[in-house]
Amino acid sequence: LVHGDVFRPPRYGMLLSVVVGSGIQVFLMTLVTLIFACLGFLSPANRGYLMTCSMVLYVCFGFPGGYVSARLYKSFGGEKWKSNVLLTSMLCSGVVFSLFFFMNLLLWYKGSSAAIPFSTLIALLSLWFLVSVPLTFIGAFFGYRKRTLENPVRTNKIPRQIPEQTIYTQPLPGIIMGGVLPFGCIFIQLFFILNSIWSSQT
Repeated sequence: LVHGDVFRPPRYGMLLSVVVGSGIQVFLMTLVTLIFACLGFLSPANRGYLMTCSMVLYVCFGFPGGYVSARLYKSFGGEKWKSNVLLTSMLCSGVVFSLFFFMNLLLWYKGSSAAIPFSTLIALLSLWFLVSVPLTFIGAFFGYRKRTLENPVRTNKIPRQIPEQTIYTQPLPGIIMGGVLPFGCIFIQLFFILNSIWSSQT
């Protein structure tokens, strides 16, 4: 019954394509880092090498991120490809870097030895703007030049009427049930496990 509405372009197609492109970038970074760690090239005990490898791989995988984002955005009928590329290269990375910079400022203020030096932050910004952003633009260029993805079925011109939703299918209760219940189960199990391990210690 819904085959003619499944492939309808979403309301926020730009945001969806940007998040999917950034997700591909993070997924490939995680996959290659895990492969290197399993093969013995990276030791989890040495967190510095692990983080450096992850950052370099994330920067280098800007090409597939931009490619996937542009291809998906074009299949939604989007025409603002420059905004798409800019958001793909800046949105998720910018949010993470802003949080990282803010926490680092607090560490600097407290005089902690865990604070990252200013030169390292400049190096991270250089990697981001001089490597990741151009690679994202190149990937988006090739992705936008490709032929539009063809849907297996045709989309109806008139959308189907969505019936009234019950309270537990609304977004907020779904978020609460999807987050609180697993957290509660894990917390209780960990509480009993750690209590049984450390109960004899005073």
